[in-house]
Amino acid sequence: MASTPAIRTQFTQLLDVKTPVVAPPMAYASGGALAGEVSLAGGFGFIGSGYDTPEKLRRDLETARTILKVEPGSPLPIGVGFLGWILDKSEATSKELIALVFEYRVKAIWLSFGDNLTPWIEFVRKLNQKSGSPPILIFVQICSLQEALTAINEWKADVVVVQGIEAGGHGASYGLPLLTLLPLILANTPTNGPVIIGAGGVADGSQVAALLTLGASGAVLGTRFLLSPESLYSDAQRKVLVEANSSQSVRTMAFDEARGTVGWPKGIDGRGIRNATVDDYDKGVDISVIRKNYEEASTKGDTDRVVVWAGTGVGLINQVLPAKDIVRELHEECLSRLRNASNLGING
Repeated sequence: MASTPAIRTQFTQLLDVKTPVVAPPMAYASGGALAGEVSLAGGFGFIGSGYDTPEKLRRDLETARTILKVEPGSPLPIGVGFLGWILDKSEATSKELIALVFEYRVKAIWLSFGDNLTPWIEFVRKLNQKSGSPPILIFVQICSLQEALTAINEWKADVVVVQGIEAGGHGASYGLPLLTLLPLILANTPTNGPVIIGAGGVADGSQVAALLTLGASGAVLGTRFLLSPESLYSDAQRKVLVEANSSQSVRTMAFDEARGTVGWPKGIDGRGIRNATVDDYDKGVDISVIRKNYEEASTKGDTDRVVVWAGTGVGLINQVLPAKDIVRELHEECLSRLRNASNLGING
């Protein structure tokens, strides 16, 4: 991407990156390799800590540091994402995880899916004050206007991630489409408010450009980056994504019930590719049977039952590419669409 011009937005200026492309934190999917390669290519990548131990997170941070050739003690230009309801399970372990993020001097922390994120935001701010280094930026993911107003007015988030109902993985069953929710939130964001970026069903550079023209400062693409060898998805899971069409992306609690990951806040479910697990769940098959079948499928990597998270944009994706090539492709297509839009004339 060295020969192409940078795209200048509030987001790219705040994060000091070339393109407003974000690879989000995805549990069991975005590790240090993906985050590092996306940031190296000019975007901004996150590690999804999910259910990780401090030891696992440290390994991912070391991987990213190696990829980015960052010396110990120097700032690491990636982010780490945390699930609020997981943080609430063990205060001691969670504080250890967040302290580790400060040790590696990452640029951002992404918080989502918590009944009360206030204590964790205050904890991060307290560590920022003690660190003596440039503060770690706080990203807050929201699914409604009310949540956005809390993030903007009470939490004073640095970046608000607006997630539409089209997003793969977990999100709000009560959410709105991104093209409805994003303008609502932009209309209620003060001029001195946080940076706003959009997520949900975004899979190509034309959609990134569309979000920028709507007023967002960046775009989040989860499913697109699952189709990179640097993601933690298996080849079999990537094959499912390549072959899927958008109508196969469905919202369900089937996979969480099957895996036993049922501590999500009220109204949160997941969006993935419909398979036998979803079919059984919808038919009312006993949950113990579903869990047994899922466990057996997991040991074999059987994608007819195991989860493959995917947003509605999955039908636009048909090949596996290295993360750096995905960033370049998105950036160049976004630039092309923005140039085309600037040439539109108005008669009269």
